[in-house]
Amino acid sequence: MQPRVFLPWLALVIWFTGLAAGAAESGGRYEVKLLSKDGTQAFDFNTGVVKAQGGVLVRYENEQGKAAELTAQRLSLNQRTGDVQAEGSVFLRGEGLIWRGEQLAYNFKSKVIKAEEFKSGAAPFFLSGFSLQAATTNNFYTATNTFFTTDDVADPSYRVRCRSLVIIPGERFEAHEATLYLGSVPVMYWPKYTRTLKTHEDFWVVTPGYRSLYGPFALGTYHRAFSTNFAMDLHLDYRQLRGVGIGPDFNYDAGRWGQGSVKLYYTHDDRAGTNGLGGPINNDRHRLSFSHRVEIRTNLTVKAVVREQSDAFLIRDFIEQEYRQNIQPNSFLEVNQLWSNWSLNLLVQPRINDFFETVERLPDVKLTGFRQQIGVTPLYYESESTAGYYKHEFADNILPSFAAMRADTYHQVVLPQNFFGWLNVLPRVGGRLTHYGETDGRGAVTTDANRGVFNTGVEFTTKLHRTMPTKDLPLFQGKGLRHIIEPSVNYAYVPSPNRLPTTLPQFDYEVPTLRLLPIEFPDYNAIDAVDSQNVFRFSLRNLLQTKRNDRIDTLLNWALYTDWRLKPRAGQGTFADVFSDLDFKPRDWLTFTSENRIDVDNGRWRIADHRVTFTPDADWSLAFGHRYVRTDPLFLGGLGNNLFTSSFYYRVNENYALRTRHFFESRDGRMEEQQYSIYRDFRSWVGALTLRIRDQRNGSVDYTIGFTFNLKAAPRFKLDQDRDNPTMLLGG
Repeated sequence: MQPRVFLPWLALVIWFTGLAAGAAESGGRYEVKLLSKDGTQAFDFNTGVVKAQGGVLVRYENEQGKAAELTAQRLSLNQRTGDVQAEGSVFLRGEGLIWRGEQLAYNFKSKVIKAEEFKSGAAPFFLSGFSLQAATTNNFYTATNTFFTTDDVADPSYRVRCRSLVIIPGERFEAHEATLYLGSVPVMYWPKYTRTLKTHEDFWVVTPGYRSLYGPFALGTYHRAFSTNFAMDLHLDYRQLRGVGIGPDFNYDAGRWGQGSVKLYYTHDDRAGTNGLGGPINNDRHRLSFSHRVEIRTNLTVKAVVREQSDAFLIRDFIEQEYRQNIQPNSFLEVNQLWSNWSLNLLVQPRINDFFETVERLPDVKLTGFRQQIGVTPLYYESESTAGYYKHEFADNILPSFAAMRADTYHQVVLPQNFFGWLNVLPRVGGRLTHYGETDGRGAVTTDANRGVFNTGVEFTTKLHRTMPTKDLPLFQGKGLRHIIEPSVNYAYVPSPNRLPTTLPQFDYEVPTLRLLPIEFPDYNAIDAVDSQNVFRFSLRNLLQTKRNDRIDTLLNWALYTDWRLKPRAGQGTFADVFSDLDFKPRDWLTFTSENRIDVDNGRWRIADHRVTFTPDADWSLAFGHRYVRTDPLFLGGLGNNLFTSSFYYRVNENYALRTRHFFESRDGRMEEQQYSIYRDFRSWVGALTLRIRDQRNGSVDYTIGFTFNLKAAPRFKLDQDRDNPTMLLGG
């Protein structure tokens, strides 16, 4: 009977102990972990004190989810009060700061800290000293006999020594009786030195260099932060052969009134060159860029963009980064209201620059009905309706413009079905009605017209998979394998509309593309080019997944698709080209991507685009690519490529790194572009010397060399940003 009496008492003791532990941890949660097999720890249930030695880690997370971590050789922690006494290689991280020392007294709850000798850091500042004290009640730290620097190395090239230091986290620090040392030599003294810990309010950045098109140049930018939500970058550029360029960039955040930017630039170009028609470009060249976005209320947004420039090539000549992103910027005002099943969009798009081809929309109103269930029926409804006044303006008015009013409405009903638990069937039927007003303008050739379009079709899809969790893949660095197959067949039928595209004004039309166009509405949005079709689209996707480093990783993702046209239109074959999109990742450091387009009628490649990338570690990476586009007068205007590319990055040591890029066009054996960069870590800042050689195919070669630097204390660029945007190293 004695064991039966003992067990209830034991359960009661454990229950009360749990209450005590919960009370001790109210307001936060502790995690205590030994870091070595020889470590020991003891817990006093009465006092809530943990004592540990031999290497221990304590992690504390408060009710707001903010965490702090402390490691030491020995410590005593009171979980109720939050006090900890730590000794031996003490390391504390929390509140965005790092503290190191041999002895430390800290309170996890109040964040009061005391240390005799310490090292600390929160980039870009690092310090060491004696007698550190801190408390969040007055939100500042004090220390005596302190050194601080932005040079994050054991032996900094410069540092400031002060008698006392006051740190206000996130705001500023104040050093009293401060002396600047270069190495071990004192060079300057301040009775009191104050430095902000916020983003630098103002600084200069200069990129010097040489370019064949510019001569020697110096591209300067003065940055000024007037407040946390308003800043300016004033550009002052000198190019020996082209002249002086100047202009400010303003960036602002008006809170509930939105965010945006205003950019201005002007230069008197001594070698402006010629425009697209062969005429001279005015020497006075400028650009104005304005963008603003505001969310008036939830799901109601307004976006305005204005891009005005004196000529088509200003951005290409002087602001290369923007030109590579968008060679023909447009201007527009867009208002969008989103509901759960509907959206209403207003777009106003005028032509600001006469040298760009533009379809003006003055305005274009679109009402979209997302796929939604019709009552309690199994049917689903979707729609898209637009109305507006449109004007097709051609670049430099080389062709006469034309304009017309157009109202278009499209409605479709679908019936999702599932058979046998694995086959998804989606039949659909829809119709479109479009009204065109009589066109006006010098290029007007059509009268008012009404067009009706009927469409129907059905899509069959399924998803099959098999999992082999115990299958090891040592060759592919994986454990377990999952194979997913997704075949689909999509049939679309559109009889000939009562008005052919050639009899209608073309505002939304098909443009040449390397990809396969959609076959169903509303994904196919070339409203004015709608024509008959009777086509099957076949698609097959294979997906292989494995587990690497305790996470699911895709080993293979391969999609094949093509069209079988039962009734081809003029210029079409019975079968469309076969497309293949492949991503293969045999190792976590090795990837291969491939995009192919094969002309099955003639058995030849139209497009072959391949790229392999090696990234074994952070010290080096290598990539090779090949892009082939067949030269064919009937395919994309006859433009072709047979381009080989390569890129290489190597970190030589802690101070030096190299990067190269090459573009070789094998059709005529021409190295179109090559770029070489040498990076040097100067501890407080990083510099890059870059050489670029570009064959412009007009009889001249463009040489550019530039030097760019990036202060660690006030970085201009993100890590590895130059990998995707290499022109930034040349100041363009």
